[in-house]
Amino acid sequence: MVQTIWVLGDQLNRSTGALASARPGTHRVLLVESAAKLGGHAWHRQRAHLVLSAMRRFAAELTREGFQVDYRRAGSLDAGLKAHRADYGPEQVVAAEPTSWEGLALLRRRGVQLVPTDQFLCHPGNFAAWANGRRRLRMDDFYRWQRRRLGLLMEGDEPQGGRWSFDTENRRPPPRHGTPWPVPKSFSLDDLDRAVLADLPSGLWGEPPQGWWPASRSQARERLASFCRDFLPHFGPHQDAMLQADWHLAHSLLSPALNLGLLRPQEVIDAALAAHRLGGVPLPSLEGFLRQIVGWREYVWGLYWLWMPGYRDENALEAHLPLPPAFRGAPTTMNCVAQTISGLRRRAYAHHIQRLMVLGNLALTAGVEPREMVLWMRTAFVDGAEWVMIPNVIGMALHADGGRMATKPYAASGRYLQRMSNYCTGCRFDPGSRVGPSACPFTTLYWDFLDRHRNRFSTNPRLALALRSLERLDDLPEVRRRAEQVRRDLSAGNL
Repeated sequence: MVQTIWVLGDQLNRSTGALASARPGTHRVLLVESAAKLGGHAWHRQRAHLVLSAMRRFAAELTREGFQVDYRRAGSLDAGLKAHRADYGPEQVVAAEPTSWEGLALLRRRGVQLVPTDQFLCHPGNFAAWANGRRRLRMDDFYRWQRRRLGLLMEGDEPQGGRWSFDTENRRPPPRHGTPWPVPKSFSLDDLDRAVLADLPSGLWGEPPQGWWPASRSQARERLASFCRDFLPHFGPHQDAMLQADWHLAHSLLSPALNLGLLRPQEVIDAALAAHRLGGVPLPSLEGFLRQIVGWREYVWGLYWLWMPGYRDENALEAHLPLPPAFRGAPTTMNCVAQTISGLRRRAYAHHIQRLMVLGNLALTAGVEPREMVLWMRTAFVDGAEWVMIPNVIGMALHADGGRMATKPYAASGRYLQRMSNYCTGCRFDPGSRVGPSACPFTTLYWDFLDRHRNRFSTNPRLALALRSLERLDDLPEVRRRAEQVRRDLSAGNL
């Protein structure tokens, strides 16, 4: 009897989940393209293309291996499963645990046999056990636990180099003269890519793909090798910098491949460690990168499963401003926003500081509705999985969970952007001004944000200095009036 293995669109790896032990003679494979999911929102064209291209390539690889592959285009995932069962009988369907709450609920309702996901280093059950009884779930504590558990960069029970984190060395502003980073390799588009583009629904946005994103396991492994050879040695010092002329800096650009299952986190770790052993990769760069893989990424994954489904609805700061039209591509004279959104339109990508300290910072201080921000980021970014975006937006960027995830809101004035980018050069706004027509909207909104929420944050030690500075402002009434105008202009697309 042949058993069906259902592979979801972010589980595209022959060595994971239920596929790991499957054989062509005893197993068939089901993949479903869902029209409801693809047509339900205004997805970025490159995000939609990448998912479908990767799915179809994976189906072709399995077919060449000898598997019978039932590749369905259906109105929904549920409809695809029903049609498969109608054609092949009601025998048991097996799948790895999905990466979304609603996906898990669907498969359970339909009686799909689930096997534990192994696309992460820490299963949600293990994360829940770690979290049990802790008053605060701090990423640093989780990261240290992961390092010890995995024996990663450890010398006995102590961290290699005598420090758990080299983060303080990895926050340098942009280099003054040129950049040491080569252009990442792109991948040629083929007939399959062109067929996917022809099949995409109307209503998508963003430029067509230019081959930046790996759509197969072989391409993903090539990107990983290139990163470890050409970029990882430079990863640490400027990872928080932002440059108009360099969209990628030394970032790995591996998150889309990891989130689709084309790469596994352990092989990424092994490749980075191997590059370090060969020499040329400083320990601060290695540690900073591995902290993103074994620390932050797994921490976000664990929090998603621990706090869902209610977590996606949290709005502790009562923020209800609609998403600014500038985020959807409307013209804006804020150069940092214009540069970030222009890059997003061209590549469906912005690195983590652009996401947090440009887009997230503006949305936080202006008071953008959290659920609207989550949906936009899920559909706009090439790596925008739900489990990624809900904790990162609700907890990290918008502080909508009231501080359950982050110990302080990540609000900053234009001075931060001036220090960490070259966006302010030539911008019509002055990052040092709070009021007046040339005042930077980020600076105005920052002080207004602290003012509006001063009672909530009065006991937060990480904001004590900022709140003392707020008390000394002699133009606070004017700041409030200017902030109201900024919010109106943001909502109207006039800023």
